[in-house]
Amino acid sequence: MKYSINEYLKKNTEAAPLAVFRIFFGLMMLLSIIRFWSYGWIDKLYIEPTFFFSYYGFDFIKPIEEYTYIIFALCGLSGIFVMIGYKYRIAIITFFLSFTYIELMDKTTYLNHYYFISILSFLLIFLPANAYYSLDAKVRKVSFQEIPNWTIDCIKLLLGIVYFYAGLAKLNSDWLIKAMPLKIWLPSKYDIPIIGNLMHKEWLHYTFSYTGAMYDLTIPFLLLFKKTRIFAFVMVVVFHLLTRVLFPIGMFPYIMIIGTLIFFDHQVHHKILTVISKIFRIDKIKFDTNKTISLHSGHTKICIGVLSLFFVIQLLLPFRYMLYPGELFWTEEGYRFSWRVMLMEKAGYANFKIVDSKTKKRFYVDNDDFLTPFQQKQMATQPDFIVQYAHYLKNHFANQGHKNIQVFVESYVALNGRLSSQYIDPTVDLGKQEESFKHKTWIIPFKDEIKGL
Repeated sequence: MKYSINEYLKKNTEAAPLAVFRIFFGLMMLLSIIRFWSYGWIDKLYIEPTFFFSYYGFDFIKPIEEYTYIIFALCGLSGIFVMIGYKYRIAIITFFLSFTYIELMDKTTYLNHYYFISILSFLLIFLPANAYYSLDAKVRKVSFQEIPNWTIDCIKLLLGIVYFYAGLAKLNSDWLIKAMPLKIWLPSKYDIPIIGNLMHKEWLHYTFSYTGAMYDLTIPFLLLFKKTRIFAFVMVVVFHLLTRVLFPIGMFPYIMIIGTLIFFDHQVHHKILTVISKIFRIDKIKFDTNKTISLHSGHTKICIGVLSLFFVIQLLLPFRYMLYPGELFWTEEGYRFSWRVMLMEKAGYANFKIVDSKTKKRFYVDNDDFLTPFQQKQMATQPDFIVQYAHYLKNHFANQGHKNIQVFVESYVALNGRLSSQYIDPTVDLGKQEESFKHKTWIIPFKDEIKGL
């Protein structure tokens, strides 16, 4: 086994696929930042709110008022440098840090594909993506046309994990037996041209549910084999474009379409680079040196060690929900960072009550005074948001001179079309409950059962 691993690590392959991936990754990230900025979301999400929901352990990461624009500008600028491959190592580290900082400022905006970009950019730090067809190669006058095979395979592995785990997550009774939450979402898309009049059909809801699960579970393997690769790529394009039409989830569909090009042979990527060269009048021949990059053995060992740990975490982290009792979709303990994409329609409300423990005087909080509508929507159905907000309210009213403060919440939540039911124990003083990775015993147990992974 040791021999085979050592042999694999010595294998080389064309650098063109990694160069194309770097170019399109940088371009997609730049466009994403421009889009976010142009829509006014920086101001709306990170400057206007007076309170932000931080991730546990990252309370110190906050928006920095108007200077938050600098972080986005730095992120976009580093995307340009990654794209052209100039000062690549500094650029990709800067992008990773700035993008991840943006995502950690407020978990209200959490999306699986933001997490994907963060870990993908971390992975790219350890890859020689600037070895070929880059400004770095032109400046140093040395281009390496061949790189270690593992530097490309690890991107394929990460993409495979994202798809396959998303498929495993769909193997649950709500998705397969009840076609939930698609049965709730699709009828509202009646205005879509051509297929809009089918959106209320139950057979279509089940068709989308089953094909979605099968697609996620099989697409990584279909992309791996040359005989099925073109068919698989067509499926990728159709699936993600349809997803983009039905659900406005930003640049993610395009990022995944571009990302899957990494599975194609180097001949395809050389054709792509030839097209780019013609458009921008780049002399591609100067990069085609047939030279092989030589990575120091110590450097390789460090990279392999870090990336091995990275992938162990990616393989195990989505299963941490098994350490918690109760229904995952209800408690959401272990739900994030697990590639559970669009599996829930969860709605609710949370009415907070401030009580003086000695006099028993009480009053209710108007959440509009502290949270944006989007923050209120997210907070009402997620226990860690609720307890964090309760602590904020306790501190706020304590600073106003209130004494002996207790914080209670009247909370009701509806999950995937079920009737709304009480969510948080109304007798528990949330001001005394500390946020941690422990099970939150004050979540009222789910009154139904969702079978599956």
